[in-house]
Amino acid sequence: MQLNKLNKKEMEQLFTAILNLKNMEECYQLFEDLCTVGEVKSIAQRLEVARMLEEGCTYSQIESETGASTATISRVKRCLHYGTNGYKLALKRLKEENV
Repeated sequence: MQLNKLNKKEMEQLFTAILNLKNMEECYQLFEDLCTVGEVKSIAQRLEVARMLEEGCTYSQIESETGASTATISRVKRCLHYGTNGYKLALKRLKEENV
């Protein structure tokens, strides 16, 4: 997915809404209303897969610890190598916050 495909009014509204949340509780509130539990878990799982890939974990370790399919792991790996560096930026910021 290319970034320019996301530059629609609705996407900017969503991203602005997320950036304007003040704390973790507000994030939970929005995402519980916005997404199904499965969708939120899937997004969180992808970020964890990215973190583990960046740490050098094997597919089998990642699959065992996260329950992610090899297809999901491959997709995240592709994004880490050929994407827009969104995962890397998010992981860097999380590391800086010690999360």
